[in-house]
Amino acid sequence: MRIVTVVAILGCGPAWAQGVLPFTDPARIENGATVYAEACAACHGDNLEGQPNWRDRDADGYLPAPPHDETGHTWHHPDQMLIQITALGTEALVGGTYKSNMVGFSDSLTPDQILDVLAFIKSTWSDEVIEIHNDINARFEASRN
Repeated sequence: MRIVTVVAILGCGPAWAQGVLPFTDPARIENGATVYAEACAACHGDNLEGQPNWRDRDADGYLPAPPHDETGHTWHHPDQMLIQITALGTEALVGGTYKSNMVGFSDSLTPDQILDVLAFIKSTWSDEVIEIHNDINARFEASRN
């Protein structure tokens, strides 16, 4: 499974493998906001709004960067998938001939920075969306057992 690959690539321990985002830790959220501004905002927007027409492929077959706010689909995925996408890039995760401009950040961000960015993103969602996302995580974990 790809999470094993991510854990092996990044040399992460059990907390990483569990994919628990520290979205209630103010220091981690603040760090995540800083890293997001430096590494993610150029594509995903200063306010997590994504690029225009993010659901429509461009002339080269690439999808624009999606929003990470509640209007996007980030919260539809369990933590493990979000970590994998961020660390490895979408093409590596999906495989085949799938095309994406989303590169992996495992060479430029530490595991903690990746978790902090994702925690920052999650911390901006409403309580209702966070509850739904937590349920998605619980169902994903249950399916692995």
